[in-house]
Formats: sequence, C-alpha cells, structure tokens
Amino acid sequence: MVQEATAGSDGPGNAIAAVTHADPYDYYAHLVAERPFFHDPALGLWVASSAAAVTAVLTNPACRVRPAGEPIPRALLGTPAAEIFGALVRMNDGEGHRAPKAAIENTLGAVDLTRVSRESERWATRLSRKLEPATAPARLMEFAFALPMHVLASLIGFGDDALPDVASLAGQLVRCIFPGGTPEQVEHGKRAAAQLRECMRAQLHRADREGADTLLGAFAAHACRTGGDDTDVVIANTIGFMTQAYDATAGLIGATLLALAREPEARRRIADAPALLGDVVDEVLRYDAPVQNTRRFVAEATAIEGQALRPGDVVLVILAAANRDPAANPDPHRFDIARHERRVFSFGVGAHACPGRALATTIAKAGVAQLLMDGLEPEDLERYPAYRPSQNSRIPVLAWKSARADGLAASAGPSSGAKQ
Repeated sequence: MVQEATAGSDGPGNAIAAVTHADPYDYYAHLVAERPFFHDPALGLWVASSAAAVTAVLTNPACRVRPAGEPIPRALLGTPAAEIFGALVRMNDGEGHRAPKAAIENTLGAVDLTRVSRESERWATRLSRKLEPATAPARLMEFAFALPMHVLASLIGFGDDALPDVASLAGQLVRCIFPGGTPEQVEHGKRAAAQLRECMRAQLHRADREGADTLLGAFAAHACRTGGDDTDVVIANTIGFMTQAYDATAGLIGATLLALAREPEARRRIADAPALLGDVVDEVLRYDAPVQNTRRFVAEATAIEGQALRPGDVVLVILAAANRDPAANPDPHRFDIARHERRVFSFGVGAHACPGRALATTIAKAGVAQLLMDGLEPEDLERYPAYRPSQNSRIPVLAWKSARADGLAASAGPSSGAKQ
C-alpha cells in the first residue's frame, strides 16, 4: 500500500502526513515562518521545524531518544531484536551512548572513502547486471535498497558468497525494529535478528583471528581504545551501520533520480561533467531529505523556544523543514548544486548526529551513476510519485511517465514476456 499524492493535491494535513506527501515543502515553509515550534493537539506532539528550534531540541539534554518508560519497543521484548535495539548507540543516552559513539565516530571518520567508492561501484555493477534496474521502476528501488546493504556487508568483511543472505537479513531486521512494520514483518525480523547477530559474531572472531582490514575490525579496535568494547555492543552497532543505511540511502538514490527528472539544468551539467553528480547528491540531501524527521522524548522539565515542556512530552523534529529554513540556507527553495556553506540537518545535530553522511553519499552517487550508465533517463520518470508509507523516511515508489509506460506496453505486444 502506498499513499497516493499528486503535484496538484492539497497540502498535507499534519507534519507526519507531510513525510509521504507529493510536495510537502510549502507546508514546511509555512511552519518555519509562522509556527517554528508549537504544540499540535491533534497529534499530541510538539513540532519543531525551524533551524533554530530543531537545533534547540536536538542539543537539549532533557530531550532523549527513547521514552523513559519504554527504552525498547514492547513488541520486541524478550527477543534478539530487542537486544540489538537496546545496544544501539542511537537509541541510548548518557553513559550508554558516549564511549561507543566515540568509537563509531572514530571508525567512520577514518574510513577510506576511495575504498568505499570502489566497493560501491563494484556492487552497483554486479547488482545492475542481476536486477536490470534501468528497465523497470520496481527494480530501481530494489536496486537502491540492495546496494547499501551489499556495500556495507562487504566493508564489514563478509565474503561475496555470504552477502546476499546478510543483506536480506539486515533488510528484514529494519522492517522489524523501525515503526510501521506489519506483524508478519516483525516476526520475520525477530528471527533475522538472531541469525544476523550470529553471522556478525562469527565475523568478529574471524577479524580478531586474522587481523583483516575491515570496518568491523576497525570498529572493534576503536571501541577497545575508548572503553566501549562490550562485544554485544560492537556487534549490535555494526549491524546498526547496515540498518541505518537501509532506508536513508535507498531514499537518497530515489530522491536524486527525481531531482534529475525535475531539474533539467542539473541533468545537463552532470551529462557534461559527471564528477558533479556528487554535488547533486549533496544538494538532494538538503533539498529533498530521505529522512524527514525524528523524535525526542522529554525526560525532565525544560524550556524550548520560550515554551515550557514537561516530562513525558514528545517532540517531532522536522529535519527536512530546517533544511529549507532561509536562516540556514538562503534562497532555500532553489535547487543549487553549487550552494555555498550548505547546512544539512538530515543527519541531525548534537550528540546524536549521525556520522555516516560520507558513506551514504558515496554509495548513493555510485548507484545513480550506474543507473545513468545503464541508460536510465530520469526525464522518463513520473516527477511526483507516491511514497512508501512511513512516519520518518521519504522513499519514492518510482514509476514511468504514462507516455513511456504506454510505449513500453505497445512495444511488448499482447503476448510478450518483456519485463515491465
């Protein structure tokens, strides 16, 4: 099921519906200008949209990443998925966050982006041959989801033969631990969590024994130096490298294709100078963020933007609106690949800012470059597609424009087995 939306439809009814609306950015601009921080009684949430309000919430120590009474989602309790979730740095505050977060930052800060680029290009080529994504919109996003999982699993140290299974398990776990999974997906994810954890444990032992130059080995070494070397925490957060990249990188690939469809000047420029594709991806992160929002849970009385918040209050933090705040990015509604001093809130700010931006953009760039080499014409894509149901992520359900779809159907003929 997808949420239907068209370019001419009315604005979203609220800040959560905006995530999957065809074009939520006029609505976000209104919030930034008129209601940068307010309480929405219908949602039962405070809503932060301006760059100042988003920064204030994300840097306020009273605003935590999980509700005090539910550190782990109830549906996961008593399962391996709960143990992984509970050890994730991004789901912890205080002492449970500092040491492993430092290890993650040190690991990703030292990652060899040339190697990441090489692996991304290798797997983009292999997955392209397997899926032929440029020939059908459904396979475009299958490719977009598969690519970051294969690249990260390879960097973690898994051999090529193991990668499809590891990537599949990681995808199942994502659909289990993040909001919106069906009961069936949650059950599949619980089983996948146990298998993935054992795969990662075996890989960690192999890294220790062989001293291989892998992302997992580097993370374990940094964790040892920073005092965050609990094996279960290392394993959980290595899995977290994959789960956090799943929706975000797939959404970034999809959003970049849509940007090229909507921005003919950008398309012409990268046709003349393919190296500019990286600048396009960077601007897409700001302009049409794949992760639109996050939440914070108030643990103690505090004040934000002059408003008093009480323990138990919940704040919806609209990262995508802050990206379009003119106080952060002048002329924010213009797509500008040469934008100076671009401020991007898509990866958060403060103690819980995600350090994976370089990884995500490198993988996304390789994926889009491969699709363009395969002959995909972004102009053939429907410019305002529907989006996958989600409370946080903006992932398009790509489709051909009706003219191309009709042409493909005609060329296939009534009895053809051509892929659609």
